Amino acid sequence: MKSILIVEDNEAIIKGLKYLLEKEQFHVIACKNIEETMNVIGKQDIDLAVLDITLPDGSGYEMCEYIKKYTNTPIIFLTARDEEQDVVKGLDMGAEDYIIKPFRNRELLSRINNVLRRFNTESNKIIYKNIQINLDEKTVFVDGKDIGLTALEYKILVLLFTNIGKTVTREQILEKIWDVAGNFVNDNTLTVYIKRIRNKLGEADYIKTIKGIGYQIPGGQDEWIYLKTEILEKQYY
Repeated sequence: MKSILIVEDNEAIIKGLKYLLEKEQFHVIACKNIEETMNVIGKQDIDLAVLDITLPDGSGYEMCEYIKKYTNTPIIFLTARDEEQDVVKGLDMGAEDYIIKPFRNRELLSRINNVLRRFNTESNKIIYKNIQINLDEKTVFVDGKDIGLTALEYKILVLLFTNIGKTVTREQILEKIWDVAGNFVNDNTLTVYIKRIRNKLGEADYIKTIKGIGYQIPGGQDEWIYLKTEILEKQYY
């Protein structure tokens, strides 16, 4: 069942949207303001967010910016603001669609399903703070910029990120990265690779050294915002 987050301060609209979406077998999470929404992002699986722009404690634009920075969740603006500049701003911020109130139920459902279809075909990704790892394309982005990891560097980083909150020993890493390039990697070489990865991550270096043991990406599920569960069943590293 797909989960849809609704951020809307109008009780009547929330009630109507919940009825409409639940009738179509969607799980609905409703928030009335930014504060409530911040307590949901990263703690519940969300397949799509539907945001109003005018909220009691801030702007839907701010919420969009936050969601896009830390998650891969698609966004639809659903708002009464119909000025061209508002529509353009919303789309330029990365929203997948912009729907103006009053809306037609069947059209809204069609647009929601269209966005979900597009995102269902997208690649698996890990998103942790400002790092995004595309597991199918084997690329790593920091603040939206590809940091250009080599195949071996990528493999090491993904191994750490698929074990968030756990210490990965140097022995485990050496075992996993053996022969990526057809060459033996020794302990000293691993140290060099970790240093190179850290240099490329820059300020986004979240790798913690566990002295005498190995390395760790700190945190549990609350720390890493989005990771499709099925990726753990595949060999991406």
